[in-house]
Amino acid sequence: MDKPAWLTEAEQTLIRYCGDFSPIRIIRAEGSYIYTDEGQAILDFTSGQMCSVFGHNHPRVVSAIHGATERSLHLLSTMLSPEVIELSQRLAALLPEGLDKLLFVNTGSESNEVAIRMAKLASGGYEIIGFIGSWHGMTAGAQSSTYSSTRRGYGPNIPGNLSIPAPYAYRCPIKHCKNKCDNSCLEVGMAMVDRQSVGAYAACIVEPVLSAAGIVELTPEYYQRLRELCAERGLYLILDEAQTAFGRLGTNFGYEPLGAAPDFLTLSKTLGGGLPLAATVTSKDIEENCFEKGFINITSHISDPLPAAVGLAMMDILLQEDMATQAAIKGAYLKTQLEALQERHECIGDVRGRGLLLGVEIVKDRNSREPDVELGHRISDYCLTMGLSMNIVRVKGMGGVFRIAPPLTITTSEIDLGVEILDQAIGKALGSRL
Repeated sequence: MDKPAWLTEAEQTLIRYCGDFSPIRIIRAEGSYIYTDEGQAILDFTSGQMCSVFGHNHPRVVSAIHGATERSLHLLSTMLSPEVIELSQRLAALLPEGLDKLLFVNTGSESNEVAIRMAKLASGGYEIIGFIGSWHGMTAGAQSSTYSSTRRGYGPNIPGNLSIPAPYAYRCPIKHCKNKCDNSCLEVGMAMVDRQSVGAYAACIVEPVLSAAGIVELTPEYYQRLRELCAERGLYLILDEAQTAFGRLGTNFGYEPLGAAPDFLTLSKTLGGGLPLAATVTSKDIEENCFEKGFINITSHISDPLPAAVGLAMMDILLQEDMATQAAIKGAYLKTQLEALQERHECIGDVRGRGLLLGVEIVKDRNSREPDVELGHRISDYCLTMGLSMNIVRVKGMGGVFRIAPPLTITTSEIDLGVEILDQAIGKALGSRL
């Protein structure tokens, strides 16, 4: 798409923090749609930045914001509001024993930063294990455990960060199995980090579904074995649920079908419903350990009342409208539609994921499984011009995958429309290559 004049002007004053900006200017968002200044309605298959999990500008979220503006927006970090206290109590009541103490910050990066800091303080170690292909944030500690991109050119990361292969069954990272992971990559990965460790293990940080890696799911068997290996080494297990909580996978939280809760749970994108709100959750014992050691984590916007009020509204929507069940039903329907597309288009190598967090991998052919990222970007461009916002993720050596995460409030007719546009865009993109 040609660069419009307003974008050329905007680039005179804005730092380009994500490559090129999108060539459309958004003036309004509501439900499953975003609206351009030219009047085009675009169906959003990304829920914004995966944050508007219950749709853009949900009326109950908007109402919560209005109510909060009549009370308090911001307080001294040591001061607590009724909203913050109630949100901590309600979330703790929804979570199992062992996830009882919460701290509210702004972003997923911060919530992971808090978990990493607490794990280091409580354990006395500093070594953090993460997955190849992971994305945990842009702050120093979270970035050091991020292996999907953004590592080169910024100087040294925090010492003590080690990586293991992700269980990417479609492209086995150790070239051992095909389509079904048998956990060999986990055993090999742990053996490798054991050789590199200096004996100062602190934590292992993972996602239930690696999103930036192209929708790579942890199976219950994999997760249970990971917990065993962490326990053997004295590693705290941090589960980053930035994108998988609040019903997205068809359950309230992503850890539920995996069979056991982690030592730390981090929540962000879905908790705030479009506002900056994140949480670090851990056990009473770990919190007491850190408190006795003088734990400090002060920021200008910690425990702010306004986003906490939104968090309470998000909990109401999640539970009262049974959003997890909606995601399970609609996700199954969408996945069936995408699998039908796979039957028609050779370039779709794999369809995977759970609930309304699905991946469609674009390849040159299904036998070689060679990624076709350039085709994926062309498909994405056609989708946008025809009224569908899609997001393709690219991790070196791990293919090009559409990350499909529409709002959980999406309707069946909107799903049908999105799949129809995607179908047409694939045809156009393939035709333009001839």
